[in-house]
Parts: sequence; structure tokens; C-alpha cells
Amino acid sequence: MSDPCRKVFTDTLLQKAYTDGNIVVVTTDARGSVTLNRFADELPNQFIEVGIAEQNAIGVAAGLAASGKKVFVCGPACFYSARALEQIKVDVAYSNKPVKIIGVSGGVSYGALGSTHHSLHDIAVMRTFPGLNVFLPCDNTQTRELIVQMINYRHPAYIRMGRGAVPDVYSDGNCNLTVGRANILLDGDDLTIIGTGETVFYCLEAGKLLQAKGISARILDMHTIKPVDRLAVINAAKETGRIITVEEHSIFGGLGSIVAEIVVQNFPVPVRIIGIPDENAVHGSSSEIFRHYGITSENIANTAEKLINN
Repeated sequence: MSDPCRKVFTDTLLQKAYTDGNIVVVTTDARGSVTLNRFADELPNQFIEVGIAEQNAIGVAAGLAASGKKVFVCGPACFYSARALEQIKVDVAYSNKPVKIIGVSGGVSYGALGSTHHSLHDIAVMRTFPGLNVFLPCDNTQTRELIVQMINYRHPAYIRMGRGAVPDVYSDGNCNLTVGRANILLDGDDLTIIGTGETVFYCLEAGKLLQAKGISARILDMHTIKPVDRLAVINAAKETGRIITVEEHSIFGGLGSIVAEIVVQNFPVPVRIIGIPDENAVHGSSSEIFRHYGITSENIANTAEKLINN
């Protein structure tokens, strides 16, 4: 396993901030959660701590962005995507301020802390705000490249990443990240499996399992949720005839819903959505919760076989 994406984020941003004094980090008593201690110690004039006050942090970040600063506001995804929602809607999205909201420990990363600390609604909410773009990097390489691009990105953005270490998807260190364009990790014509964030690894492994059984699966890394790669989805529907989506999110309003919306309006094909059902998720480690809800390579592959056989 590689480092947590949150650590790669802070290491990358710190390296760039040494030579760019306009980079500013705002956080909410979350230095440990975001791994910001070194940034705060080495660049104190570019670091702002507002305490447990996510709503204030968004307002401060928007004001700094209006003054020409390159602002990254950081903290647990569960709080920024709920407690500070109005400020994100008005101060950032409506006001079109290029604030980068880094939601760490997203999805079920907080595991045993339960539903109060899970963020399984954030994609559904954030993607409805006009002008606010949404990203879920899948590994360290992609996180590093995304953050470098976000420093001078002139649009508001919500970036969700997990808490724990993640396996490499782009083991060669090159992820060819283009905003709004999905990456094809495996090509195939029997069906398409689309993942986002930390589920991408399991989708890729499922594709390899299917290959061993003679099933040709197209695997897409949908790192950009908004603007989503509509063409990649439409092509998948036309060229493979079946789609499975996999996400660390509620089955309502997230990646599966986005794909279904595109498919039903352009080229209807069967779609299966793997995610967290309409219930308060069970408690446990992130990996235990994934296994409980079938976010595993084996279950994805089994779902694909059933979809093909039906």
C-alpha cells in the first residue's frame, strides 16, 4: 500500500507553496486529520487555523480567494459537505470564487465512528451547485497530479479523498489526468465497469478477474464527477451494452445516478449500481464496510457475470 492521499496532498502543496506565497491553507482544528502539521510549522504565514468552525472557514477562504490567493480549505468531508453547505453554495459556488475544498476521510473512512462521520451524500449535493466541480482521485499519483493542476485552476472545486493508505492504480507514475475526461484502464466490449475514487482499484482488479474467464470488460476511472465525461459513458453504452458503477457513496445521487441519467437520455442499456444502500452504514473499518456492501473485486466480477448471463 502507498501513502494516504491526504498526505500526498499536503506534501505536494507544501512543495509548491515554498515558491508560491499566494498558496494559503485554511483548516478547522484538522491539522492531524489532514496531515498539515509540517505545513503549519514551516509556512505559518500561509496557514490559517479557524478552529471547529467549518462555516467560517469557507467564508474566510472565499474572501482570501477574492483577494487573489490560491486557497485550499481542508477538513473532514462529512462536516464540509453538511455543516458548511450553505456557505459553499453561496460564498464559493454562487460567488464563483476558486476555492479548493479538500474533504478528507471521505466516504466511510471514519468507519467505526458511524453515520455521523460518514460522508455518503457529498457527491449528490456538491454536483448540483452550478460552477462547483467535483473530483475523486483514486491513488497517490492521481492525487499529486490533481493538486498541481488545482493550484492555478480558476474554478471552485470539491476534492474528496480517503483516510487510509491506498493501493497504486497508476503504478507507472503517469495518470494522464485531464479534467472532465475519464481514463480507460482496460478496454473491452462485453461490458463497462466505472469506478471513482478508491473504488477504481477494485474495478481494475475485477476487470483482471473477468479477463481470466474470457470476459472483456472496459474499466473506466471517472476521477472527475463534474464536469463528467458524458462521451465516455455514451460510448460505453453503445460499444459494450452493459454498465456497472461502483462508488463509496449512497446509491442515490452519486456516480451511479449520473451514469443512469446520461444513459437513459442517450442510449438506454442495463445499468447496475454498486454502493451503499438506503440505510445507515454498518460500523467497522473501511475495508470491513466495503466487504459488507460488496465493494470488492470478487463481487464486482460476479455482478458482471450475472449481468452478461442475463
